[in-house]
Amino acid sequence: MLELCWVLYREKQKERVVKNMLEKVEEFNMEKVIQEFETLTKDAGRVQRETLKRILEDNASAEYLQNLGLNGRTDPESFKACVPLVTHKELEPYIHRIIDGDTSSILTGKPITTMSLSSGTTQGKPKYLPWNDELFETTMQIYQTSFAYRNREFPIKNGKALSFIYSSKQFKTKGGVAAGTATTNVFRNSRYKREMKALQSQCCSPDEVIFGPDFFQSLYCHLLCGLIFHEEVQLVSSVFAHSIVHAFRTFEQVWEELCTDIKQGVLSSRITVPSIRAVMSKLLKPNPELANLIHAKCVGLSNWYGLIPELFPNAKYVYGIMTGSMEPYLKKMRHYAGELPLLTADYGSSEGWIAANVNPRLAPEFATYAVLPQIGYFEFIPLTQLENNDASSSFLSIDLNPVGLTEVKVGEEYEIVITNPAGLYRYRLGDVVKVMGFHNSSPELKFVRRSSLLLTINIDKNTEADLQLAVEAAGKVLAEEKLEVVDFTSHVDLSKEPGHYVIFWEINGEASEQVLGECCNCLDRSFVDAGYTSSRKVNCIGPLELRLVRRGTFQKILEHYLGLGATVSQYKTPRCVGPTNPTVLQILTDNVVKTYLSTAFN
Repeated sequence: MLELCWVLYREKQKERVVKNMLEKVEEFNMEKVIQEFETLTKDAGRVQRETLKRILEDNASAEYLQNLGLNGRTDPESFKACVPLVTHKELEPYIHRIIDGDTSSILTGKPITTMSLSSGTTQGKPKYLPWNDELFETTMQIYQTSFAYRNREFPIKNGKALSFIYSSKQFKTKGGVAAGTATTNVFRNSRYKREMKALQSQCCSPDEVIFGPDFFQSLYCHLLCGLIFHEEVQLVSSVFAHSIVHAFRTFEQVWEELCTDIKQGVLSSRITVPSIRAVMSKLLKPNPELANLIHAKCVGLSNWYGLIPELFPNAKYVYGIMTGSMEPYLKKMRHYAGELPLLTADYGSSEGWIAANVNPRLAPEFATYAVLPQIGYFEFIPLTQLENNDASSSFLSIDLNPVGLTEVKVGEEYEIVITNPAGLYRYRLGDVVKVMGFHNSSPELKFVRRSSLLLTINIDKNTEADLQLAVEAAGKVLAEEKLEVVDFTSHVDLSKEPGHYVIFWEINGEASEQVLGECCNCLDRSFVDAGYTSSRKVNCIGPLELRLVRRGTFQKILEHYLGLGATVSQYKTPRCVGPTNPTVLQILTDNVVKTYLSTAFN
């Protein structure tokens, strides 16, 4: 029965890829999607082998695979024996050939005609990644699965969604290949638009706002659309939590202008893009009653707590990716959301999707993601292997021995290796996850951190998670003056001996010298890694430095990445600024207003 189900599933998937791009989307069947997921995860090992076989069969003619000597074999053992673990660096020569117009079968059986760009916030510049219809299909499978489980718990019907989503334009590389950010390639797909209308409430904002060329004008109009349809809004969402927080911080600044627009029925002069002005002018009509209601609500709020349910009384939850580098924004998210639930979105990357949130009632801090075994082939490198691997040796050490999807152990941490339908084979994603349990036979993962060390000078090893904990601890000291950290990042300063950590903070007001000095000491004390504390005590690492930057500095960093072609939908604040992004370091340095040195280990 299971084998027949799998055969039917494969045939169904092929039909979708070939036909569904242009077909009318049928009414969404929530229970059918749940049942399909339950069936596939009951024998995840078998589904994984079939998924690998499908990927290798479809791409058997690819030059990359042929050169590795697979000779048409599709079993996991041959695959692992012939195909090496790689990072993006090893695939760049092949990807650049595609970008330059080589239409032969290089990484995939069929030519790649579209490239996705990563955000670039981790490495300092965007990466080009192959994109094809099969990868889009996996995206829709993730969306459908998570929506089915989410909507079972929090039903949404006949309403609208205030979605802070933004899409840049696709462009052509010099070789004629279409390119855009990963979110752009999804948002601009006609099938995505149709299916998302079937899956959830219709977006408040017209396409002209979503695809507008100016992020700031689009954001203003997203807010305006939400207010116009305030009673119909049933959920507030964005790709990342950062975008939601940024949107309502912006609202705090422009709410009176928005009320004036609604009252007079005339769009603000700040909106200059003709297509946006035209579509918004059709939506906007004089409505003094609504303007007065919004004004009264804003005046009556205490420090903007519960702003979202106050503005949108029928909203049922707030939705977006809230784990990993988004966790620092949870406190502010909860402030704006009040009693509304926060639901974290699915787990994936620009390279491809991995797992869906099928337990939506879990708070973001405890969220787990169940791997969809049919959307890619997954391997897991035990973290103990990485820790024992000499950091000075090749990142692709032959000593690494990944395990399969169903071979992982509960409580253990692993780095994910992905093989997808778009030409990434045994690709080291760089994410570390912890196995929290199993959904049937498919693991449920908790995102832990990026595998690369964030801060290290001597024998210290502090990750993004360690940095976040330190900032949270120091933030409690700052809260004594009713202030908060707007955003933060870090830097390892080796310009003089001994090297030391630098933490950049942007805060939302003026704090006393005494409190900021204590914040600096608290940051230093909160890095509890034994290598760090022992190195600090013997002065092999110098005193931590807290550099306060002026308001709007992290906005300038965002603008810098937007200028490089990133979209706000993919933007993540870089948590460690090093040699790969000197422009960001210069922006931070140019905007420092105060500096403090720790005395914690004196």
